[in-house]
Amino acid sequence: MHQPRKQARQARSRVTQTAIVEATARLLETQGRNGLTTNAIADRAGVSVGSLYQYFPNKEAILATLIRDKRQQLLMRMQQVALETQDAPPDAALDALVRAGMMHQYDRPALSFEIEYIEQRLELADETAALAEDMAQLVLATVRRLQPSAGLQEARDVVAITKGLINAAAMAGEPGGDALFARARRAVLGYLSQIPKM
Repeated sequence: MHQPRKQARQARSRVTQTAIVEATARLLETQGRNGLTTNAIADRAGVSVGSLYQYFPNKEAILATLIRDKRQQLLMRMQQVALETQDAPPDAALDALVRAGMMHQYDRPALSFEIEYIEQRLELADETAALAEDMAQLVLATVRRLQPSAGLQEARDVVAITKGLINAAAMAGEPGGDALFARARRAVLGYLSQIPKM
C-alpha cells in the first residue's frame, strides 16, 4: 500500500525522486500537514506536477516513502551503534542506543512530530510491527548483557518503553536533552531490574 509508481533507476531519476520526498519533509516542517498538496510539493522540489506523478500516484505514496526512509535511517543508525558498542560496558552500550533513538526523534523534531501523526493514518501497521521486531532483535544482545535472563519479549518491551517515552516527550514539546535521556534510561533499567532471574 502507498507505493511509488516506479522505482527510480537512473541517477537523474533518483535525484528527482529524492527531491520530491525531501520537499515533502521540508513542507511538513515549515507548514505542517494541513497545507500539504502535490502542487506545493512539486513547486518546492522544483519539478512539474506531471513529473511528480510519474514517480508517485498520490500524496500518500510520497508520505509513506518519507516514513520508510526515516525508519531505514533509524535502523541503520541503531545497527551502527550496536556494532560500535558491542565491546563497551553494558551500561555504556545501553546509553548509546537510547541516545541514538533520541537523536533520531530530535534531529528534525517538527518533521518527527508530523510523521508520528501521519503514519497512524496511512495504515502502515504491518511495517511498523516489522520495524519494532527488527529493533528488538538489534537491542537483544545489549539487553541480555544487562539482564542475562531477558529474552526477545523483554527486548521488545525495551524498544516500546524507550520509543513511547521519547515520542510522548517530543509530541509534548519537551526538549531532547539530558533530562529526557535520564528518564528513558531509568525506565529501561527499572524494567530490566524487575525481570525474574533464571
